[in-house]
Amino acid sequence: MTDTRDLLARTAELSADFLESLDGRPVLPEVDLDALRAGLARSLQDKPIDAREVLEQLVADADPGIAGMPGGRWFGFVLGGSLPAALAADWMTSTWDQNAGLFAPAPAAAIVEEVAGEWLRELFELPQGVSYAFVTGCQMAHVTALAAAREHILHALGWELADRGLYGAPTVRVVVGAKRHVTIDRALRLLGMGAPEIVRADDQGRMVVDDLRLDERTTIVCAQVGEVNTGACDDIETIAARAREVGAWLHVDGAFGLWAATSPSLRHLVRGVEHADSWATDAHKWLNVPYDSGLAFCAHPAAHRAAMGVHAEYLVHDAGVNRDQLDWNPEFSRRARGFPVYAALRSLGRSGVSELVTRSCAHARHAAEALAELPGAEVLNDVVLNQVLFRFNTDERTREALHAVQESGAAWLSGTTWDDRPAIRVSVSNWQTSDADVERLVDAFRAAVVDAAAV
Repeated sequence: MTDTRDLLARTAELSADFLESLDGRPVLPEVDLDALRAGLARSLQDKPIDAREVLEQLVADADPGIAGMPGGRWFGFVLGGSLPAALAADWMTSTWDQNAGLFAPAPAAAIVEEVAGEWLRELFELPQGVSYAFVTGCQMAHVTALAAAREHILHALGWELADRGLYGAPTVRVVVGAKRHVTIDRALRLLGMGAPEIVRADDQGRMVVDDLRLDERTTIVCAQVGEVNTGACDDIETIAARAREVGAWLHVDGAFGLWAATSPSLRHLVRGVEHADSWATDAHKWLNVPYDSGLAFCAHPAAHRAAMGVHAEYLVHDAGVNRDQLDWNPEFSRRARGFPVYAALRSLGRSGVSELVTRSCAHARHAAEALAELPGAEVLNDVVLNQVLFRFNTDERTREALHAVQESGAAWLSGTTWDDRPAIRVSVSNWQTSDADVERLVDAFRAAVVDAAAV
């Protein structure tokens, strides 16, 4: 049997080898799926195998299908890497193997969430006393926050959801912008609240506030800071004022855009977010902690706890002095994901978080300026955050250039559709992304355009 210390030392070696290879390896290698499947799809043997052998084979067999997502040349979707301190803390999280649902059996896991939750509240400049939940990602942050909204609204109408359920409940209207993220819709579907009403968006993806019709109807408004293609932010200050006038609940999707609050030069983009009733964001994006790590905040802790809280005789519930995490999120048994968040914030400090966000946006502007100079290229958005949206003069050329860059391995980024035409999206949120990485991206597109013109 493998010695545990020897196994973990070998794991550290293999992990370091992978991280050190990121700058030179293709970001998303060309994968022979048949070979990958054949290597991994072994028959399950009858007898145990030594743990080191399992590790070595897993790394060898999986490596051809492992993307360079943690590296600085991954511009697809909005993915951060893992800060060294966060990665190390995540290893310790697995080593400690704490079930972070209850305070009593795992007090360190609970207290670290208390501390990190308050640090984040301060960084985002949210009101004192807001409740929070460490969840798997922004999808479940929306579910958590909107469940609290539903609870709060129905309770005010005299409908006790926990006892009576949704059948026959008063209607709760939900209003969203046309360019909201799809996780809002799925959260509403999971909560049994149906399809939302849609407000027109402008050419950057911002909700057109003049089209937002609020009246005496019971309403949840879902606004957004950081549109997933353009990075544009809704006018939260005006939307919040409109919501307050009629007593509507305002939920803010800030999956990555909420982090603009940490940067003095970007804070104006999220002006007014402190007036919302709930907020959702990700830590595995701009805070650069390992997956999975999302955060929900709520300005109405009683509704939040009523929506999520649970009690069972066999559990060791806290007497009320300390915070049982399962009262605030949808999970029972759960990973102690507060440790990597705590470590990331400690390693960066306030200035480090601000610098990371500001630097990423500077890289995005740099990329936009350089890409705009390529033959036939057009940048489609005002680069206000970390997103660049562009296309070439024909749809065919856009698709071909994107495919060529993806195939080159020099960088990886995703396609999208904007105004019913294909476009390309550059997302910058990795702590390792450098000027050189941006130049490699631009050079890859330049080569793709030149090759296409030659043909």
